[in-house]
Amino acid sequence: MVFDRRHQTWATSDRFIPRSFVRPFVRFSQIEASSGTLLLAAAIIALIWANGPWSQAYFSIVETPIIVDIGGFTVHSSIHEVINDGLMAIFFFVVGIEIKRELVVGDLRDRKAAALPVMGALGGMAVPALIYLAFNGGTEAAQGWGIPMATDIAFAVGVVALLGARVPPAAKLFLLALAIADDIGAIAVIAIFYTTDLELVFLGAALGGLVLVWVAGRVNIRSLAFYTPMAILIWFLTLESGVHATLAGVALGFLTPARPLYGPREFDRRARSILDTYPVETVEPYAQEHADHEALLLSDIATAAVAPLSRVEFRISNFTSFVIVPLFALANAGVDLRGTSFGEALTSPVAMGVGLGLVAGKLFGITAFSWLAVRAGLGRLPPRVTWRHMIGVAGVAGIGFTVSLFVAQLAFRDPILTDLARVGIFAGSLVAGVIGVLLLGGREPPIE
Repeated sequence: MVFDRRHQTWATSDRFIPRSFVRPFVRFSQIEASSGTLLLAAAIIALIWANGPWSQAYFSIVETPIIVDIGGFTVHSSIHEVINDGLMAIFFFVVGIEIKRELVVGDLRDRKAAALPVMGALGGMAVPALIYLAFNGGTEAAQGWGIPMATDIAFAVGVVALLGARVPPAAKLFLLALAIADDIGAIAVIAIFYTTDLELVFLGAALGGLVLVWVAGRVNIRSLAFYTPMAILIWFLTLESGVHATLAGVALGFLTPARPLYGPREFDRRARSILDTYPVETVEPYAQEHADHEALLLSDIATAAVAPLSRVEFRISNFTSFVIVPLFALANAGVDLRGTSFGEALTSPVAMGVGLGLVAGKLFGITAFSWLAVRAGLGRLPPRVTWRHMIGVAGVAGIGFTVSLFVAQLAFRDPILTDLARVGIFAGSLVAGVIGVLLLGGREPPIE
């Protein structure tokens, strides 16, 4: 892939890909590759810690109570709940931003280009859920059907990024669009099927806050001094409404403006008007004060020329990737397997349903639905992408780690079922990743 200066695009052999999309994706994939490694390390540490001689300390720390008293209003929580309900709301805010970016400037913007990843995502959600229900339908564990539907963007994109030039750029973009579409489905499942005991007053107040944020964006209010307190208020109201608080993060991500206040021409005009009168020599009285004033104006104009979506994502993506997600893995991946053998846990209906759903369900569902989309003329294979690449991407998409663990927490109240689901998530994600790497790392010559 090379940069075409004339068209200001990155070019593959027979298709131009917008520069404005590829550059953020390249940076995103580099972050996710490193984040995936850290996430795996955190999960391994949690497993060893929860099953070692210091296991009591692990569970004591995770369940450490936290009490916040503000003006007589007391909130009781724990470190585990703060991570899952609080920090993960920021993670899902970034997910919402990524979804909006894909809808505005990515492949999901174009209906025809979006057909293939959307169809693949539908298959990658429906087939794993059916496989899980085949093992657990009619039992108390049936509620966990949403667990194997998820794809972990950090792990999946990170694994493909580590394969480098052996994977065509268009295949990497397809995986990202597929994972984004999958996330939309996972968010819908959480909102519709894993929300109970609604408090309509709080829910209405949260929706009112979101409307206020939308109006503020329409009238070009861009100050974080307004949006940060509003975000915290909406998160709290959503938490109290019975809807999972992470959905507030997703909604706020959707509402983040994806277009800058000033386009390139307006930015150029305003910046040049300042630079043309900028005092290069500051020896005259008040010249330095004037220079400072002009520099501050230029800074404000430059900030307004960057879309809030890009600006916010740039500021917090590293925090979510390298702090929040590893903390989530550390707090949720600790499964105590000392009371039963790993083999017994792995062969339980819950673990089998989750594991096979992630491996076989994703592999068959994504591939089959993508093939049907191509045959029906709804979409076409991306440039220089073969069906071996598509099957490999489907395999990698079976890495459901972070979001699958999150859904497992929502699906089950019985900690035994949650632990069995975690075993299936670990095993299924590992096997899916290995299969995907073997398929994508074939002998075809590298793509320059």
